[in-house]
Amino acid sequence: METSQHYDVVIIGTGPAGLQAAIHAARKKVSVVVLGKENKSSLFHAHIENFCCQFNVPGEEMLSNGRQQATTFGAHFLEEDVLAVDPQSSSGYRLKTESGTTLTTAALIIATGTQRNRLGVPGEKEMLGKGVSYCVDCDGNFYKNENVAVIGGESAAVDGALTLTDIAGEVHLVCDRLDVSDSLKTKLAASRISVHTNAKVTAITGNQQVEGLQLQDGSIIPVSGVFIEQGAKGLLQLATNMGVLLDDEMRYIQADKQQATNLPGIYAAGDICGPPWQMAKAVGEGCIAGINAANYAKKARG
Repeated sequence: METSQHYDVVIIGTGPAGLQAAIHAARKKVSVVVLGKENKSSLFHAHIENFCCQFNVPGEEMLSNGRQQATTFGAHFLEEDVLAVDPQSSSGYRLKTESGTTLTTAALIIATGTQRNRLGVPGEKEMLGKGVSYCVDCDGNFYKNENVAVIGGESAAVDGALTLTDIAGEVHLVCDRLDVSDSLKTKLAASRISVHTNAKVTAITGNQQVEGLQLQDGSIIPVSGVFIEQGAKGLLQLATNMGVLLDDEMRYIQADKQQATNLPGIYAAGDICGPPWQMAKAVGEGCIAGINAANYAKKARG
C-alpha cells in the first residue's frame, strides 16, 4: 500500500555525512527522515584509524552510534532506496521510494557517497557508447524494440529493467541475487522481464557494437544494449536529471561553502561532492548541510 509523508528535511544516505546532517538538522527542531541502507555505506566494513578522538573503531559500530544519536534528537529512518526525485509544482520536492512510499520535503540533502559500479569484464570498456551504458534513464530510448540486458540485482537494476519494458524488445535482468523490496519483486514478477539469477557475466561480446552477454556457464544472451546498474538507484543520476550541476568531469555534485547546490533547497555532502575520501570531510560537510537545510526548511514553512 502506497503512503505519503511530509518531512522538513529529507536526507538520502546513511553514511557519516548523512548521519551528521541528521543530527544537526534534528537538533534545529525540524522533522527529519534519513533514507538508505546502513550496510551499503563504505564505512560499514571499515576500521577507522585517522578520525580525531577515535582509533581502530569498527565502522559498523560508528554507524550504529550515529544512528542512535540522530534518533535521540528526533530523526526518523527509512531503510529504502530512492527511485525518483521531482520538484513539486508549488515548492519543495517529491521523492518516491522502492516500496512506493511518497515523501515531500522543503529541503533535501544528498549524501550517498560514490558508486563504484563497473563490472571489470572484457568488452565493458571497449563497448562503452557502443551498446554499454550506465544509465537507463539517459540511454534507454536508443534501444526501441531491441533486445537489452540490465546487470544488477538491486533497486537501480530492477527499476531500470521495468522502465525498459516500455521501450525495448526482450528485456533480461542478470544478477547473482535479488536484493530489493517486496514491492519491486512483485512488479518484476508481473512483468515480461526474463530474470537470470545466480548468474555472473564474464564478458560483453561484439565487434563494433554489443552483440551479447557471456555468462559464467558459457551461455550467451544475444542483446544489442547492456545497462550496468549495480547498487542503489544512483542519486548522482537522479540529481543530474533534475538539473543539479556537476563538476567538469560529470562525476561529483557541485556545492558551495554552505553545501548548497544550484537548486533551491538541495544540499550535498560527503564523497558525492568529491575527494578526499575521508570521514572527517564527510562529517564536516554533513554538519554544514544539516544546519543550512534545517534553516532553509524553517523559512519555507514560515
